[in-house]
Amino acid sequence: MAAPDHLFGLRNNFYLGAYQAAINNSDVPNLAEEDAIERDCLVYRSYIALGSYQVRLGQNRIRIGDFVSRHDFALIEFVIWFFAQLVINEIDSSAPTPLQAVKLLALYLSSADNKESAIASLKEWLSDAAIGSNPVLRLVAGIIYMHEQDYNEALKHTHAGGTMELHALNVQIFLKMHRSDYAEKQLKIMQQVDEDHTLTQLANTWLNLAVGGSKIQEAFLIFQDFSEKYQMTGLVLNGKAVCYMHMGNFDEAENLLLEALNKASSGL
Repeated sequence: MAAPDHLFGLRNNFYLGAYQAAINNSDVPNLAEEDAIERDCLVYRSYIALGSYQVRLGQNRIRIGDFVSRHDFALIEFVIWFFAQLVINEIDSSAPTPLQAVKLLALYLSSADNKESAIASLKEWLSDAAIGSNPVLRLVAGIIYMHEQDYNEALKHTHAGGTMELHALNVQIFLKMHRSDYAEKQLKIMQQVDEDHTLTQLANTWLNLAVGGSKIQEAFLIFQDFSEKYQMTGLVLNGKAVCYMHMGNFDEAENLLLEALNKASSGL
């Protein structure tokens, strides 16, 4: 009998954008050392994501017509800095490589002034034979280089896969490159590993939305399934809204986007 997966709920919350729930429910007892490190990585990444989501929240308010002042933007930028700084301060130099990689991601996202030094450190770590192949470090490399829109460099570190998150990131990168054919190959690898995995299902929606046509309905059904099984999140609501927009139902899409904004404003 396989050992119970104590981090299933935490991972699922993170993957589906329930970042506050991931943080609130992270006190999982009796974890092995490797699992405890993964738990801490997910929690710190949730803090980073909470800050980043507030920036997107401010941008989305403008897109749907709400007034956002210069003061609001300053507050939003402070929020992302605050959450990133929390991670930077919490992870010390003696922490394991995966946590150091998450700290580097927080540094990169904390302000434009830190990007150059973060990328320089990233290059140095990736060239270190002792830690360069660490999956979390490779994942962070892929995320940072994708932010930089240097997709070929991102793929140098993620293409070999090895974890579901790396395969899912490959799908995103290939879609950014408008190579849905390669994205589909990555999705098939994920389906062979675990067709029902949350990341496999999410990657399926990304590909379906990129391909369009009849695939939009398939994407919608996956998001609908998420909303029935798990906590409703901004990520799921936004996904359903995009599907409705593709189907020409803009009123329903707007309602879902407003609901997503309300959830984000409430910290849910």
